[in-house]
Amino acid sequence: MKKLSIIAVLVLAIVAWSCKETSREPGRAYMPDMAYSVAVETYTPLDTFKALGIKYNAQPVPGTIKRGELFPFPIAKDKQGELVNYEASKAVPNPITAMTPDQHKEAERLYLVNCGICHGAGLDGNGVLHKRSDGTDGPYAPAPANLISNATYTGMPAGQMMYSVTYGKNLMGPYSSQLSTTQRWMVVAYVKAKQAEANGGAAETKPAADAAKPAADTTAKK
Repeated sequence: MKKLSIIAVLVLAIVAWSCKETSREPGRAYMPDMAYSVAVETYTPLDTFKALGIKYNAQPVPGTIKRGELFPFPIAKDKQGELVNYEASKAVPNPITAMTPDQHKEAERLYLVNCGICHGAGLDGNGVLHKRSDGTDGPYAPAPANLISNATYTGMPAGQMMYSVTYGKNLMGPYSSQLSTTQRWMVVAYVKAKQAEANGGAAETKPAADAAKPAADTTAKK
C-alpha cells in the first residue's frame, strides 16, 4: 500500500511538472522562417523582403507554367533597331484553333477592355482615345491602327500580331503584364475572326459551337 502511495505521488508530481507554463515553450525551431511566417501585405515593396533576408522577386519560378495556361510565347523581343524576331514570329501559329461561344464572348470582353479604347469596338481605329474632328475628340492625335480594313493588319499572321501584343509595337505598349499568354492568344483569335467576318475570308480561329472544351491544359501529365 505504501509503495502504491509513493508511485501515485510520483505520477502526480510528473503530471504537475509537465503542465507548468514553461512547457509551452516550443524550444528551438528547426526551420524558424516556416514556423513563424512573416505577414506580408499586398504590393509589399521587394525591399521589405530583402531587409528580412527573404529571397523573393515576385516572379514565377523559371520554367514553371500555371496549370491550364498555354506555353509562353516562344519568340523573344528584338533588340533595339532589329526586326529579326518580329519577322520570325510570323511562323508561330495560334494554339487556340477554336473557341466556344463563351470563350469568344470573353475574348471580346478582353479586347474591349484592353484594346477597344484605341482600336475601337469595331476594330476600325476609332477608339475613345483618338483625337478626331467630329466632336468626339480624345487626348491622343496619332490615329490607332485600323484592324478591320487596313491590309497591313488584315494580312498580318497571328504570331506576328501576338508579338506586337506581347512586346508592344510603335506607339502601342506591351500587354504581357496585363494579359496572360492564353488571354493574349484569345484576343488575337478574336481580332482574326472579326477580320475574316468583315472581309469574307476564312478566319484562323472563329467561334465554334461544337468546341465543347477550352484550350487544352498544356501542363497536364500524359
